[in-house]
Amino acid sequence: MPMCAIAGILGLPMRVETMKKMLRSMERRGPDANGIYTGGDCALLHTRLAIIDPVGGKQPMILERAGERYILVYNGELYNTAELRRELESLNHSFEGHSDTEVVLHAYAQWGEACVERFNGIFAMAVWEERKKRLFLARDRIGVKPLFYKLHDDGLIFGSEIKTILAYPTVRAELDAEGAAQVLLLGPGRIPGSGVFRGIHELEPGCRAHYENGRLTIQRYWALRDREHTEDFNTTVEHTRYLVIDAIRRQMVSDVPIGCFLSGGLDSSIISAVCAGEQAGLDTFSVDYQDNDRYFVAGKFQPNADGEYIRLMADTLQTQHHWTVLRPEELVACLEDATLARDLPGMADVDFSLLAFCGDIRRHVKVALSGECADEIFGGYPWYRDPAVRDTDGFPWAQNTSSRIRLMHPQLREQLDGTAFVRQQYQMTLDQSDILPGAAPLEKRMKEMVNLNFRWFMQTLLDRKDRMSMYHGLEVRVPFCDYRIAEYLYGVPWEMKDHQGREKGLLRRAVEGLLPEQVLYRKKSPYPKTHHPEYTSLVRVAVERLLEHPDAPLFTLFDRQAVQAYLKGEPVWPWYGQLMTMPQTLAYLLQVNFWLENYKICLV
Repeated sequence: MPMCAIAGILGLPMRVETMKKMLRSMERRGPDANGIYTGGDCALLHTRLAIIDPVGGKQPMILERAGERYILVYNGELYNTAELRRELESLNHSFEGHSDTEVVLHAYAQWGEACVERFNGIFAMAVWEERKKRLFLARDRIGVKPLFYKLHDDGLIFGSEIKTILAYPTVRAELDAEGAAQVLLLGPGRIPGSGVFRGIHELEPGCRAHYENGRLTIQRYWALRDREHTEDFNTTVEHTRYLVIDAIRRQMVSDVPIGCFLSGGLDSSIISAVCAGEQAGLDTFSVDYQDNDRYFVAGKFQPNADGEYIRLMADTLQTQHHWTVLRPEELVACLEDATLARDLPGMADVDFSLLAFCGDIRRHVKVALSGECADEIFGGYPWYRDPAVRDTDGFPWAQNTSSRIRLMHPQLREQLDGTAFVRQQYQMTLDQSDILPGAAPLEKRMKEMVNLNFRWFMQTLLDRKDRMSMYHGLEVRVPFCDYRIAEYLYGVPWEMKDHQGREKGLLRRAVEGLLPEQVLYRKKSPYPKTHHPEYTSLVRVAVERLLEHPDAPLFTLFDRQAVQAYLKGEPVWPWYGQLMTMPQTLAYLLQVNFWLENYKICLV
């Protein structure tokens, strides 16, 4: 199983220097090995972080079968490799190693594009059929692993990250009005399928594509579908418990030691408890901030600090626990690298801290499990349960379009109806939500909420976790992203998910006996952030310096006077979710400025 980076060039010049430059852009995702295939009009590139079968999983991987020659590059991991391998062996396939890469390649040779419907895993993959001169691309159902592409000069370039596409010599880093609107009005979220840069797109989760004779055809093979839920509550509890524990156990497969993120919250504690039951001396990891015990202030979204719950879980499970404690200046120092890792302005110090944290974790393990996506699937966020937000039109984590519009450069405000732009994206997601006819108003709204979170907020968090971890060559697995959990829970009625009026009440009931009561019934607390006034001071001073700089790129997108006014008073609504308040918004402005400058972005 490789966690790595993939790329390809089709129908375009494939100079050696170009391919070397693209490989260099991929090195952080795959520091252990690299490989190139060239044939005809196709080049496939791969860099590897070796986790399973270091010898047998080398890529690009080639298979001759039934008159065709298949070449695969693959970034991901299958959690049902053993079952697929047995089925393929019964169909007369033979294997040289034990990597899931080989199973993926044989599965494509056997079932063609339908193979992805048999996969339980996270992946981005490309298969070149040499004789047919046809390329197949696919991405996992949830969108854990990235895959970007650009139709360029009658050819195609694709890669795990945007930077690899930009490494092609004739591709320019350009930002059009829609891209600018995403940065200003939706950022750090982005439109599903968009790479923000002009002409760069992302293959959406649950989609596959063929590129043949200069034409790209995309097909969706999976989406959340509503279905009648016929199980009673107790059966639903047992079904949920089985799916969650099975997903965690499947994702422990590795030829190297694994660890767990441990925040002291429900989701990471469940994963750590299951893993500790399977692996003695499990390594667990937590992040904190200098003087947070001194400056922490309880609020609506963060009712208590994490420390005592983390220590309780580490003691209960007897793990080898590791702390990363970050100083304000360390967070600011990670701003540029975090932007480079994401290729886009991100979640400010929510990204910076994770980048530094993953660097620490990588010194101990190559693989770690994390609790992302339980809140989206089980209804854990405050906006699921706050009627004032839930019943208001618009993205629930960004009820601030009017204040964002005020920050836009006057020319962009004239060009674009910001309110209509955001409303269109919101409504499009609602229209794509699959909901059974006759659903009660609350049930209908909750399914819309799941889809809004699934397609937008969750993707921002998955981007964050993938890019910040892979920047350090750390593979992070997210068991709650098992598509079986998402499919099943989508059909479970809200009253069951909201058992006893608690956020994630069904999940809490399903894992009774796994966790100490204090953690099992702890109120939801988000990813920790610094409350240190020194951090706020550092980012404020940096933005003030930009305001004094006559040529700061930031002010090609943002209104200089509006940014000055913003420094004097924070709007009612956070910039993005409960974590991006004023200090994080200032850091986001710094990221935007660095991004425009470093990527030499041309506004078109």
